[in-house]
Amino acid sequence: MSKLGVVEDTLFVPMLGRIYASEHCSQILYDKKALELKNRLPLDLIEQNMQNQYTLLASASRSANMDRIIRSFLERRPDGVIVQLGCGLETTYHRCDNGKTHWYAVDLPHVIEYRRGLLPEPEREFYISGDAFVKDWIIKVRNDVLDAPVLVTAGGLFHYFEEHKVIALLRMIGQFGNMEVVFDTVNKRGMTMMKKKYMKQVGHADAQMLFYVDSAEELAAKSGGNVKVIAEEPYYRYIPKNGLKLSTKVSMAVSDQFKMVKMIHLKL
Repeated sequence: MSKLGVVEDTLFVPMLGRIYASEHCSQILYDKKALELKNRLPLDLIEQNMQNQYTLLASASRSANMDRIIRSFLERRPDGVIVQLGCGLETTYHRCDNGKTHWYAVDLPHVIEYRRGLLPEPEREFYISGDAFVKDWIIKVRNDVLDAPVLVTAGGLFHYFEEHKVIALLRMIGQFGNMEVVFDTVNKRGMTMMKKKYMKQVGHADAQMLFYVDSAEELAAKSGGNVKVIAEEPYYRYIPKNGLKLSTKVSMAVSDQFKMVKMIHLKL
C-alpha cells in the first residue's frame, strides 16, 4: 500500500462507513462496489474502525446526502457533469451514474495512484491527479465539456483547510461559469465536538481541523460575485433512523438540533 499522509489516510473512513451501512443499515446506503472491495482493504484498519455505529454512519450519511443531491442535480440538468474533489475511495459513480454523465475524480497524485489500484477508471469517470485548490483540474474539465452545467462535490474535504483557502477555491470555481458546489461542514460547536470525539474515534486525532461555517449566507457574501445559497440543511434530516441504536439516534438528533454538521449547496 502506498504511504498516505495524515489527512489522506482518512480516505479509508468513508469506505468503512459505506461498508458498515451496506451490511447493517442498508436503508441509509447500499454500496455494492464498497462491499466488493472490503477484502482488499488493510485488515488492521477494518478492525480498528468497525466499532462505533454513530461514527461509521456519519461517514455513510455524507455519501447518502451527496447521492441525493447528485441525483437531483442530474434530474434537473440531464446534461450536467459531476466533479468530485478529494475523491479518495468514493464509489459515487457506481451508485449514481445515469449512463451518460461525465464524471471527474480529483485528488493528490499518490491518492489517485492508490485509487486506481482498487478502482480502475470506468467508462465515463476520469481521474485527475492534482491539487483541488489549483485550477488545472477545472481547466481540463472545461476544455472537455465547455459550457455544460457542473456540480462540484467536496465531501469531507474542507474541514482541513483555513477559511481563506476555501473561499479562494469557491471564487476560482465561480470564474468558470455554470457551476454549483456542494459540501459538508460543521459549525463552531460541531468543530469542537469533532476535534474532541469524532477524529479520535476514527484514529486521526492528529488531523488538524480548521474550517467551519456558522452561516452559509455569510460564507456566500465573503465569497463575493453572484454566489447564492441553494440549500443549507441539517446533516441527518433525510437519513432514515429506523433500526439504529438509541445512542446513535440521540447523537443525530442533537447534531441536527444545534446544526453541528450540515450540507451546504451553493450556486457560483
